[in-house]
Parts: sequence; C-alpha cells; structure tokens
Amino acid sequence: MDSTLSRPKMSRNPTDNQDSDDDSALFREMVGDVKPIEQNQADSKAEPPKARPRQREADERQVLQDMLSDHFDDSLETGEELSFLRAGQQKRILKKMRRGQYAMEAELDLHGYRSEEARPALVEFLDRSRSNGRRCVRIVHGRALHRESGPVLKPLVNSWLRQRGDVLAFCSAPASDGGAGAVYVLLKSAN
Repeated sequence: MDSTLSRPKMSRNPTDNQDSDDDSALFREMVGDVKPIEQNQADSKAEPPKARPRQREADERQVLQDMLSDHFDDSLETGEELSFLRAGQQKRILKKMRRGQYAMEAELDLHGYRSEEARPALVEFLDRSRSNGRRCVRIVHGRALHRESGPVLKPLVNSWLRQRGDVLAFCSAPASDGGAGAVYVLLKSAN
C-alpha cells in the first residue's frame, strides 16, 4: 500500500473557472470596500503597573514595630479605663469618643494573642486602616479577669498606642461595645 496521500485531481473544465470567478465576485461584493491594514501588530506598549517599594514598606513596618516598646511608663494610668489625648487636640474629641459618636470603621480583636504576636498585628492594622482612609477604629484587648496577675495586653496596647504619632486619641469603649476590654482609637488622616 502506498503511504503517500493523494490529492483530489482538479478538473480543467472551463466551467469550473467560471464558478470560481463568480465566487470571487460574490465575495468582493459582500465584503465591499476594504482598506488594507497599514500595521499588522497590536500596540504592545501598555502602561506598566506603578512600582511599589515593597522592601521599603516592609522595612518601615519593622522599624515601627521595633519602636513600640513593651516597657511602659509606670506613670501611665493602670485603672480600668484607658484614655489618651495627644497634645494640641480638643478635649471634646474624647467626650465624643466615650459617647460612641464616631462611627467605627474597622476592628482588631487581639483575644488569644501573645504580646509578641499582638504588636505586629496592631501595627499592621493601624497602618492598613490609615492607608484605607479609616479614622476611627476599635481594638479589643480584653480585660483578663480570669488571670490573677491581671491583663497583659491592655497595658501594652495603652503604651503602644501612645508611642504612635498617628494616634490622636483613644479611650475605653462604652460598656455596650466592650467597655474596659476595648479601646476606640482616632487616627490622623492619611493625607
């Protein structure tokens, strides 16, 4: 058996040429006036995405994290309620926060976190909240009522928040929103 493929033979009948001419004329009639394309390549000069300095952002996060000391000043309040107002801010901000008159735009719950886990979580949460335009957030730190030695995260959160320049004020949340186990935090705008 022959392994080559054979082509169908074309007839050389003059009527076949006429059919071919009719088909070509019909095709040209259906397509109409066509202009040839001067360029046959797509524009591949799409705008590249803007570069993000990821390493610098990671370095800045690490610096901020490292700046938040676990050693807090004994003069800081250690009572049930936390309260802080950055110098130059109006006292009515704290009054409005205590009354719950600011809309909470985000929340971080630190229950179950160890202090070495809570600090980077808090830093990342505040950075992300600020970059997303959120001004008022709630941080749940708990009260550790079941511990004889008292709360661990509450005094740390109190200290860490005071160390951040982007925190304008914070206070314990109203009882309906966590009470002494949570704080409302007012952040500077990102602009």
